[in-house]
Amino acid sequence: MKIKMILPALTEAKSPFWRPIKYSLFPPLGLATLAAYCSPDDVIELQDEHVETLVTDDQPDLVVIQVYITNAFRAYALADQYRSRGVYVCLGGLHVSSLPEEAMPHADSIFIGPGEDTFPQFLQDYRNGQPKKRYVNAVRDIQTLPPIRRDLIKRDLYLVPNSIVVSRGCPHHCDFCYKDAFFEGGRSFYTQKVDAALAEIDRLPGRHLYFLDDHLLGNQKFSSALFEGMKGMGRLFQGASTVDAILRGDLIEKAAAAGLRSVFIGFESLSQSNLVQSNKKQNLDKDYGEAIRRLHSLGIMINGSFVFGLDDDDKDVFKRTVDWAVGSGLTTCTFHILTPYPGTRLFQQMEAEGRILHRNWDLYDTRQAVYKTVGLTAGELKAGYDWAYRNFYSWSNVFKASMQHGQWEMSIKHFAYAGGWKKFEPLWNMMIKTRGLNKMLPLLESILSRKGKSTNVLQPPSPFPAIA
Repeated sequence: MKIKMILPALTEAKSPFWRPIKYSLFPPLGLATLAAYCSPDDVIELQDEHVETLVTDDQPDLVVIQVYITNAFRAYALADQYRSRGVYVCLGGLHVSSLPEEAMPHADSIFIGPGEDTFPQFLQDYRNGQPKKRYVNAVRDIQTLPPIRRDLIKRDLYLVPNSIVVSRGCPHHCDFCYKDAFFEGGRSFYTQKVDAALAEIDRLPGRHLYFLDDHLLGNQKFSSALFEGMKGMGRLFQGASTVDAILRGDLIEKAAAAGLRSVFIGFESLSQSNLVQSNKKQNLDKDYGEAIRRLHSLGIMINGSFVFGLDDDDKDVFKRTVDWAVGSGLTTCTFHILTPYPGTRLFQQMEAEGRILHRNWDLYDTRQAVYKTVGLTAGELKAGYDWAYRNFYSWSNVFKASMQHGQWEMSIKHFAYAGGWKKFEPLWNMMIKTRGLNKMLPLLESILSRKGKSTNVLQPPSPFPAIA
């Protein structure tokens, strides 16, 4: 059987000759994971429209399309095109799980929730000539996952080809979280076996890894065993955690000893009221400043995530946030405009209040207001969001933030990483397009490998040492 798996691009990034660099970061692991359930006799092609021109005049037996919110319209158009030629089309992913009734007219079969149990069942039903219209996840277990079909991934098209996922979901339930709705109706957080995760890591070439898990430190027993197993492997890696997990116990020290060099943290807001509104309980009354000092003392860089547009935000929120992030020495920041994704509690609440402006999913990209704002106009919110990015990544603030570490080695690494990431974004795009990334990866690994000293670190006082 000839199977084609597609990750469509969001509307504005269909051409591989123009796209924001974030769409060239990671390969589509979800589709490569599903491909592992296919028969060895199946001929499988995996195409990611973010990094290559999509071939659409072919005639596979089966097309599987991954749908998220900003590629939904493109995904539907592709599905309709293939179905018009008699090709059997399956749709799955976050958006399909959120709005199955919207997706159903464009597919022969849809998948709701994770597909580790439903996709193998579908393949059996399809081969028997009895596929169902709808498959709903019922089993939350990835203990016996087959090895991901990494041979289908075109590694040279991605900035971080060595991405990996060893868990599913998150133990927390923020109201605005898109993925929380995806795991509704069962276990919302579960992990692989440690030995299987270590075997998957061992399959990856080079040194650098990027864990795409929503919360790498979410299960203390699993993470502790994983980091213990990684010691001595010579790996350098990045991952995501919460402030709460960093402050609790010694798990972050174990992660650093295993090779953690950068961590993504969802600070989201400096306002307790906003955190309560968002059900961000894991951040409530937590000492942000202490978590930052602990990470810096271990030589770990920080990518902080912040959301603008929560109801407690005012016109000064952008400057307060940027000043705090710079003064705290955050290496990089990711800013977002609050976006009520369908299927989330935030969307349900705003829809009930009549605050949803439209359902043009192309615009649900966290860069513009798609809801009726409170405290800020939509124009003020967009202008402040743009200003925050420009200001945080200005050369003066990159330099100022790098000087917060108190030791030259960490400061130089911070300056090189932050400046190199945002100021030379066109270079990274050029390297991706010209297949020159592999020559640059050793330089990135060299920067990340310089851990810095963990003693005698002079930490300057943060202007916001704790959120209280």
